[in-house]
Amino acid sequence: MAANFLHGVETIEIQKGARSIKVVKSAVIGLVGIAPEGEANNPILVTSEKDAAQFGAQVPGFSIPQSLDAIFKQGAGTVIVVNVFKEDEHTLLVEDESHQITNGKTKLINAPIGAIEIKEGGNPTSYQKDVDYSIDAFGNFKTIGSGISEGTTLTFNYKKLNDAAITAPVITGSIDSGTGVRTGSKCFELSFNMFGFTPKILIAPTFSDVPAVSANMISLAESLKAIAYIDAPYGTTVSDAIEARGPLGTIGFNTSSKRAELLYPHLKVSNPDPAETGELLFPYSAFLAGVRAAVDNDEGYWFSDSNHEIKGIIGVERQITAGISDANTESNLLNEAGITTLFNSFGSGIRVWGNRSASYPSYTGPDNFVCVRRTADIIHESVEQACLQFIDRPITQGWIDSVRESVNSFLRTLQGRGAIIDGVCKYNPDDNPAVELAQGHVTFTIDFMPPTPAERITFNSFINIEYLNNLA
Repeated sequence: MAANFLHGVETIEIQKGARSIKVVKSAVIGLVGIAPEGEANNPILVTSEKDAAQFGAQVPGFSIPQSLDAIFKQGAGTVIVVNVFKEDEHTLLVEDESHQITNGKTKLINAPIGAIEIKEGGNPTSYQKDVDYSIDAFGNFKTIGSGISEGTTLTFNYKKLNDAAITAPVITGSIDSGTGVRTGSKCFELSFNMFGFTPKILIAPTFSDVPAVSANMISLAESLKAIAYIDAPYGTTVSDAIEARGPLGTIGFNTSSKRAELLYPHLKVSNPDPAETGELLFPYSAFLAGVRAAVDNDEGYWFSDSNHEIKGIIGVERQITAGISDANTESNLLNEAGITTLFNSFGSGIRVWGNRSASYPSYTGPDNFVCVRRTADIIHESVEQACLQFIDRPITQGWIDSVRESVNSFLRTLQGRGAIIDGVCKYNPDDNPAVELAQGHVTFTIDFMPPTPAERITFNSFINIEYLNNLA
């Protein structure tokens, strides 16, 4: 009321009825790794290849530029990037590396980081970049004009990536107890406050095969309602990958988490170095993250990403036998062990092959299918965020009806889209005794069923001799 006493007429506006529920963003990828450029230990939103350019070229050893390229080649992707690389902490100094200019060019042994010092005859030179020479991110050095003579021997001082310094704790990160500053994957916990959404797919290509990193990713996926993509290490065989699901496994595959999807093998891409030819291997997770984002955008988060072609690759680390009706192929054996792999048959292209999380085969509930688990996550988080507007309101019959009908309206919308088979939100008085309501605690029940993917199709076939009677 406006006042304790009023001699007149007033109107009090009461809000009731269903409220709309907005679906949270599902095609968001959380990428942690290293890049030769870009801010360190701060979540950066990347939605295009133009945004990705801030992290530099696809230099060997640096995972972020190559991962972003793999993601965007699939046609979609919203990426929250955390770059943990610090030039002053994660580089080594290369001194007096000697090269002779041949045909107006040479190439450094390593990709240079930061400033480069050039000497001739042991003395510093006055050669200027883009005036006397050019050098790219890969270390390809070319002379410009006639300032540097053919056959000249130059020595170079520069910094290179120190792989050994990028340890598991650097990737997993920490929170400073005094300042609260986060590093590494801990930065993803800031995502919602910064962007209004959190990553639903977590990747750390070239690092997720370290058990300490994969364990951290799974733990983070639990808190963010996400799925962590865990790569097998380079050089893993089919038998190694399957064996790793057991207690003797050493590559982070011995888990039954619904939040982990295990990936094997690596994929081949063209060498991005303009002075080199051939191919390079890169972890599966970056490509699958892009495929998952594209499927979310084009078809829906309730669709499986299995049986979708992977774009931008030229081969695989190891050929995986595949057959649509052969249970003994390597692709089927890997799937049977809860590992997502590839399907590459005649005329099929290289496709994602596998529907299940690491919880399979020890757990066989419907949410061992990754798409079912993700659909449940999207529903739960969408409802939770929408209910902020109901928090701290008086608990009345109208309030109960508003909450219940808001959720039911949302579930009916999802049913119409094909995201669920059916679903309902209920208020059960037995779940809400007076002592709980008196404490401001209200319980609703939601049940629903997302569609499971058609992983196996069986035809019962009969040879029916009765059809011979049809002969004229």
